[in-house]
Amino acid sequence: MSKPAKSQWDFGELFPTESRAAGRRVLSVSELTAQIERLLETLVGEVWVTGEVTNLRRPAARDSGHIYFTLKDAGAQLSCVLFRGEAVAHRELLADGQKLLLQGDVTVYEARGQYQLIVRAVELQGVGALQIAFAKLKQKLAAEGLFAPERKRPLPKYPQCIGLVTSPTGAAIRDVLHVVQRRNPSLEIILAPCRVQGEGAAEEIAAAIRLLNEFSEGGALRRPDLETEKELGSRRARPSERLDLILVTRGGGSLEDLWAFNEEVVARAIFESAIPVVSAVGHEIDFTISDFVADLRAATPSAAAEIITEGVYASREFVAHAPAMMQQRLRRRLEREMETAEQLSQRLTRAHPRQRLNEWLQRLDDLQGGLLRNAKQAARDRRLAWGNVAERLGRVRPAQVVAQRREVLIQHARRLHERGQLRLGDKRGVLADLETRLRLLGPEQVLARGYSITMDAATGRVVRRAKDAKPGQRLKTRIKEGEIRSVVEL
Repeated sequence: MSKPAKSQWDFGELFPTESRAAGRRVLSVSELTAQIERLLETLVGEVWVTGEVTNLRRPAARDSGHIYFTLKDAGAQLSCVLFRGEAVAHRELLADGQKLLLQGDVTVYEARGQYQLIVRAVELQGVGALQIAFAKLKQKLAAEGLFAPERKRPLPKYPQCIGLVTSPTGAAIRDVLHVVQRRNPSLEIILAPCRVQGEGAAEEIAAAIRLLNEFSEGGALRRPDLETEKELGSRRARPSERLDLILVTRGGGSLEDLWAFNEEVVARAIFESAIPVVSAVGHEIDFTISDFVADLRAATPSAAAEIITEGVYASREFVAHAPAMMQQRLRRRLEREMETAEQLSQRLTRAHPRQRLNEWLQRLDDLQGGLLRNAKQAARDRRLAWGNVAERLGRVRPAQVVAQRREVLIQHARRLHERGQLRLGDKRGVLADLETRLRLLGPEQVLARGYSITMDAATGRVVRRAKDAKPGQRLKTRIKEGEIRSVVEL
């Protein structure tokens, strides 16, 4: 590391000395990859991971039986391999586009220097048949363009009246009213009550969305019951304008509890709505078909209410701080104008012709004095340099120096040649020794002494114990010259 600069012209030590670089530890690519593999296997190890399968490959050239594929989501992708020898159920679920839950070990494939997941278990993501139905409906509606980003409509920044589709007795409506009361009490809410769970709930949700659209166009809205009247108070009063948006919401629950929002009838009602729709179903981890079709998805009912009231809430804070901000900006503007006036006054003083002429005369005097000093100093330097050269030339004899240098050069060349020959002989001896050791340790030498290697003819796995062989199993025995094929008998 170079030393820090002390001024704008001191750039520090640009080239570190060899002594500072001598302490570096240099790793080979294999060593670094091995260290990374150990870290991954130690710190990550066995994990569960979910994503979508893509680039599925089953190599047919070698008939290995291994399966290679990539698991991806919206932000990243992971290389995966399922070996033939792994006893993994549900292999048939592996297909491009399938969303799965995988369990395996994270390791490094050293030949390519990339990390991968060795799969040990395969499961469908979600809850069985419902998850499959969810995936099929999602794929169908996506193909029809119901999820297209270009059809998403922006929400109004300052909504005055919204429609609310939810259960009048659920926790979601209380969360929404609490947030609205705190952030924008003037917001009017028109409730279209419906069931949000159970048989027939999807049809009620879709009907409520269509009812709010009719009301926004000038129709009449069915009055809620007395209990809902007390809950909402004056918030359900009929507005003087059209609805700005519709909020479809309910609290959290299981996949079965939220299934009404995964029905096609609800998705098409949201898609056909002339009013922008916000979907807030369940908790942050829950996703439904209505979330994909809606113009905006909120994680929870409270988050949806905060998003809807964000414009008014932010404006309220802005208005509250506006006087102080205006005063601060006016003070800064006045300070800048005063500073500008002072600078203009100083520039006017410096720009006076008499001032400029005096500066030029002073500059001329400085240049004249510097020129005389430099001329005298240069003359002294030249005389001193010529004197030094003449003195050194008198002391040195060029012919003798050249002869000495030539003799040194000849000696260095001879020593270099001798060392090279010696080093070459050493390396040849080491190479011959290694070649001999390699030949003695090779499997051909072991087979030449009368030994053999017995392997499974189908897999090539070496059979080391007699109990590992099964009746009828085909074996392949390798000897010094050729192979012997046999079948195991009782």
